[in-house]
Amino acid sequence: MRLIRLVHAWAGATLSLVLIGLGLSGSLLVWKDDYLRATIPEARQTGSLDLDTFALVAQQAQDRLFAGPPSSITFATNQLGLHTVNLPNEAGAYLSRDGGIRLSWSGAERFEILLFDLHHYLLAGETGKIVAGASGLAALGLTLTGLVIALPALRLFSGRVWPSSGKRRELIIAHRDLGLIIAAPLMLATVTGAMLVFDDFARPALQAFAPGATIPKPPKTGVGIIDWSRAMSEAQRQFPTATIRIAIWPSAPGKPAAIRLRQVGEWHTNGRTIVWIDPETSQAVGQVDALALGGGDRFWNAIWPIHAAKLGDSPITTRTIDWVTSLTGLGLALLGFYGLWAFAFKAPARR
Repeated sequence: MRLIRLVHAWAGATLSLVLIGLGLSGSLLVWKDDYLRATIPEARQTGSLDLDTFALVAQQAQDRLFAGPPSSITFATNQLGLHTVNLPNEAGAYLSRDGGIRLSWSGAERFEILLFDLHHYLLAGETGKIVAGASGLAALGLTLTGLVIALPALRLFSGRVWPSSGKRRELIIAHRDLGLIIAAPLMLATVTGAMLVFDDFARPALQAFAPGATIPKPPKTGVGIIDWSRAMSEAQRQFPTATIRIAIWPSAPGKPAAIRLRQVGEWHTNGRTIVWIDPETSQAVGQVDALALGGGDRFWNAIWPIHAAKLGDSPITTRTIDWVTSLTGLGLALLGFYGLWAFAFKAPARR
């Protein structure tokens, strides 16, 4: 037990600043859509949009809104009245429901983009992403060792999440009780976050555990200017009851464009159903039915919605999950803060 305490203390102190950053940024990202609605009037517009509107918005973005074609467009929803455009070189823009440019940015100029970059990449690109994923695994280990340390003293649990004073003993009590309260959602968040980072290992493992139909490779195509009205009609014809969510331009010559749709029964808010489009003809040349995939791939498609708190369509369910996820992120930040503060008290005492 003494060794476990020692490892827990030193590992927690070493990772505390990273975990505080991940916890706070994740807690705030849950409320991204609410932030956009509060700061951009057009984001508060509601109501369903039809296929013709989506096609018009994509066509405008391709032909005359930007210097070149975007990378992708995520379309507005009933709850958020903005289309989000991803442009090359880490630029982007928000479009109003009729397709006009509301505002644009480059890099992490906007607050919500900075938060995303902090949470996913620690503001350090791919290297930061790996560090964030490894820190998530370490946070899982800290949670497990913390439970091993706390459970023998469970009778002392008082439900205190805020220390009554700055004394080391009070910090440890708050650290212990808060850790016990959020242990389950915190382990879920750290596992799913690490899986998203280390997807090259996680996804094949899930496919091996629950095999079945897998996602086919995108077909080779011609090169041309996409007619988005025809392309979206093709996609809707393939999946008549699905909702079009994202238009994706070809990543290179000979690669297809893609339209992502969400079918009833998919957890992912933007769906994982795909129709590939030949840019030369604007005709469908392949598809991925997310509901027909093997268990491993369907499980994988649920990882991001679980981690990002994007589950459920009813307002009550959505808000409940938002609060649980946001408070878990805040709790992680407080655990790191309490642990680091208590550790700092102990070091001078030993000297």
